[in-house]
Amino acid sequence: MHGVFRLDVKGMENLPDGGAVLAANHSSNFDPWPLGFPLWPRRQLYFMGKAELFNPVLGPILRGAGAFPVRRGEHDLQAIETAVRLCKEGKLVAMFPEGTRREKGLRKKFTARPRSGSARIALAADVPLVPAAIKGTDRLRTFPRLQISYGKPIPVDDLVGLPPKDASETATQRLMAEIQALYEQL
Repeated sequence: MHGVFRLDVKGMENLPDGGAVLAANHSSNFDPWPLGFPLWPRRQLYFMGKAELFNPVLGPILRGAGAFPVRRGEHDLQAIETAVRLCKEGKLVAMFPEGTRREKGLRKKFTARPRSGSARIALAADVPLVPAAIKGTDRLRTFPRLQISYGKPIPVDDLVGLPPKDASETATQRLMAEIQALYEQL
C-alpha cells in the first residue's frame, strides 16, 4: 500500500479507541483494504459484504479479513444485529452508505441513494459515527496515489428523543455531507 500506491492518510486522531461505525464513499471493490490498512495491526475493520460473495472459495478469505454477509435489499436484521454487537464489543465496523460502488462498467444505470444503515447502527449501539473519504481506488490500473481521510465523528446528541427513522435519516444527511467535504479536500 505504501510503496506501490503511496498511501496518504489523514485524520487518524479522529478515530475513537472504542467501537464506532466508520462510513466512507464507495468507488471500488478494493475500498475496504486501504480504509483498514492504516489501522492494522492495532485495529481490524469489520464490514458487511454482499451475501453472494460468500461462496466456498471467497467466503473463508472474506471472513478472515473481517467481513460478514448481508442480504442486500431484504432488511437483513441478522447483519444489523451483528454490526451492533461488534460495535458494542469495541470494534470498528466499516460501511459504505451509498450501498454500491459509485460507478459500474461503462455506464451506470442509476444513482445510488444513501442508505441510513450506518447511522442506524451507530445510534443503536451508542457509538460514534465517523465519516471517511477514499480517493484513487477507482483507477488502480494506473497505480494512483491512494488517499484516505478520517473525519471527526458526526454530532448526533441533538437527535436523542427523535423517532429512530428521523434520527437515522438526519444523521445520514450529515454523514454524507461530511464524506463529500472530506473527499473534496483530498
